[in-house]
Amino acid sequence: MDYKKYRFETRQIHAGLDPAIENGARGVGIYPTAAYRFKSCDYAAKLFELSEGGNIYTRLQNPTTSAYEERIAALYGAVGALAVASGMSAILLTVTALAKQGENIVASPYLYGGTYNQFRISLRNLGIEVRIAASEDPAAFAALCDEKTRAIYVESMGNPTCAVLDLEALAAVARQKDVPFVVDNTFGAAGYLCNPFDWGANIVVDSATKWINGHGTAMGGVIVDGGNYNWRNGKFPQIDGPSEGYHGLNFAEAFGAAAFVVKCRVDGLRDFGCCPSPFDSYLMMIGLETLSLRVRQEVETTWKLAEYCRNHPKVARVSFVGFEDHPSYAHAKKYYRYGSSAVFTIELKGTLESTVQFVEAQKLAAHMTMIGDSITVITHPASTTHKQLSEADLKAAGVTPTLLRISAGLEHPEDLIADFEEAFQAI
Repeated sequence: MDYKKYRFETRQIHAGLDPAIENGARGVGIYPTAAYRFKSCDYAAKLFELSEGGNIYTRLQNPTTSAYEERIAALYGAVGALAVASGMSAILLTVTALAKQGENIVASPYLYGGTYNQFRISLRNLGIEVRIAASEDPAAFAALCDEKTRAIYVESMGNPTCAVLDLEALAAVARQKDVPFVVDNTFGAAGYLCNPFDWGANIVVDSATKWINGHGTAMGGVIVDGGNYNWRNGKFPQIDGPSEGYHGLNFAEAFGAAAFVVKCRVDGLRDFGCCPSPFDSYLMMIGLETLSLRVRQEVETTWKLAEYCRNHPKVARVSFVGFEDHPSYAHAKKYYRYGSSAVFTIELKGTLESTVQFVEAQKLAAHMTMIGDSITVITHPASTTHKQLSEADLKAAGVTPTLLRISAGLEHPEDLIADFEEAFQAI
């Protein structure tokens, strides 16, 4: 079915469901199978040489996961999507599909701590250099690009600083350098709050663990292919050239606009094995059905909670992109529905010790490393998500000892405010 004529709220419910299914089931089926029976040896051979579509092994594809991938692609208006085991594996498969030993990507200075470590340590050990731009200025990205650059990588909203870069301007730099523009859109809620493809992105990665699932019940990630990059420019022989793993098959010739997402599936999932379970894909499908409703409520709560914190005498600073004093206010207004997200940060007055007291006094807000949950979450980045960073890197990322990241859930905002007030009194 062509879902382009439908709005986001309709696509999040109907995409991926097959109304022609014989048993008439309203929901997608869960297929807890590792392998699949082949109709014939000839059919199996065609599957393995990629000349015919179908299921080979759940490490590569599963009917439940395929329905979920179809829904994600429909929400983004993309040519295809690939579900993987986590957001970090989505990043790993994407970068390793684009770059090899001796090549590099250029990345934003505003990155999630786990991404930063993968880029600075694990990818370096694989021989892939990640060059971190000195600032969000597009010129700073352009200055780091050379003939070995294979992508420009940013987050649509930085974690935890909530910095929103100029996506349109950075997409223009990527086009000028003729490399893919890759955007981690975890904060964009599967395209509902922000769709980077509208602003020139070529590839989107997303931690489905967050808003897509929405209830903290499953891990997952997605890679989404916009189908809008020319892989036949000579820079990507692994996509537009003979494949070592498939007897010389050329992905660009065989799969056209969907060449990249196919490459990530048949090479990435085959070799790295970071596939989701069918049950987790089922949970993601359920989460997507209410995504827009949840996110609207969470954004509304975020505004109220951020305003309360801004006026509290024990808060030194509130960083919320919806407020005009945030450095990314103009960009958030341009790129994000409602001009904001459902996450903000606060810096408390006092010390590391008093900040820990505040966190541990919370009754409703859960102390977890999580965002996009139906439960409000409070995170202390300096001791959790960014713990591995050096003092210099923490400073560059804007992470201080009294910084707290808050992700609003679905509780009543007045109950959350009362809970925060009790926690402040405990300091």
